[in-house]
Amino acid sequence: MTGAVQAQVCVVGGGPAGLTLALELARRSVSVVVVEQSARFDRSFRGESISPDSVWLLERMGILQGLREQTLETRRMEITDQGRTVLRADFADFDRPCPFPMELPQPPLLEALAAQGAQLPGFRLLRRTTATALLRDGSTVTGVRCKGTDGEFEISAALTVAADGRFSKVREMSGLRYEKQPLERDFVWFKVPRPDVWDGHTYRVRIRGARHGLFIPTVPDLVRVGFNIPKGGLKELRAQGVGALHARMDELAPEISAQVRTAVTTWSDTSMLDIFTTVVPRWSRPGLVLIGDAAHTLTPVLGQGVNHAITDAAVLARMVAPALRAEDRAAALGRATSRFQEEREAPVARARALQLRQERAFALSGPLPVLLRRAAYRLVNASAPLKRRILSGIYYPLQEADRVRPFDVAPVPTAPAGV
Repeated sequence: MTGAVQAQVCVVGGGPAGLTLALELARRSVSVVVVEQSARFDRSFRGESISPDSVWLLERMGILQGLREQTLETRRMEITDQGRTVLRADFADFDRPCPFPMELPQPPLLEALAAQGAQLPGFRLLRRTTATALLRDGSTVTGVRCKGTDGEFEISAALTVAADGRFSKVREMSGLRYEKQPLERDFVWFKVPRPDVWDGHTYRVRIRGARHGLFIPTVPDLVRVGFNIPKGGLKELRAQGVGALHARMDELAPEISAQVRTAVTTWSDTSMLDIFTTVVPRWSRPGLVLIGDAAHTLTPVLGQGVNHAITDAAVLARMVAPALRAEDRAAALGRATSRFQEEREAPVARARALQLRQERAFALSGPLPVLLRRAAYRLVNASAPLKRRILSGIYYPLQEADRVRPFDVAPVPTAPAGV
């Protein structure tokens, strides 16, 4: 054992959820330690799509200052089925403070969050550190045992937060029950240069039968491409050679065929995402709470995972900070983490239900089901009020709710701490 660390809150996982939470807590004068196993944030991520509500939150937190050159606004969405456009949406039509989704690679976002936190006396980020066990006092979690570059040590905390993602080890160690629900497909991802015939601000969905692809412009002048394959079907697809991937793109988006053949010459130029959703009936136990993907894994459809992770962090910080100052801290934290789940569970459930409906729609095949799918999209496209209601529920619930009850984030310091 190399020593012990004490903090009011220990956050396991330095992703968007963990670092947003840590920063919001530190700005509320809470001492917080973040445990992050990676040495740097320059590893590859898929979750680059930031929904308008998360853009709004990050703006209010002062995080996007200095990052604008590394972002790209998505101004339109277009769904094409069997070669015909069945739905178009222009995000400029929505009268919101932040109407546009944004593409922002996670490394600069995480660096910005960490840099803001480093200016505050209560914030500490431990890189190249892994949580190996939970510390307990009876049924209460009291911190984590960690392994870092100098050996093992313990972090004692009034609250431990599992923000370690869709394969959360802390969730496993906690004993909290959960149900993993595999879906019928996986996703292959890669990036290619954007073709000249495409603008850089339209999110495209292409569907042919039961096959579909997502084509998302991203910085600096690339397209992030994802296409579905049968569950567990990567080995079979790879056995056909990379030409099978090229053929899939010829079918879904011939505009980028040349770019794909140049940029994707082997399967090592791609990555695969195992698609599943996770339902956790209880997100907390005494001294511990789950947030983000650890509490509710979502699918890539409509970029909801990062959005809900950031929102979780902002909501939990607002509830936890006063609980830590309560006379009976343990009881107050228990009430706070229960209220956190009560407030966040319904929006997450709505997002999951919408995603599952889209998954089922994308998977339809056969003449009649495909015809019905196209008719449904066209019905939505033809009705401006219906389209507005559906998209508002997906992209703007926080900004809508803020008009009724202002959403609280910690004040942004006017100068670095100590200046």
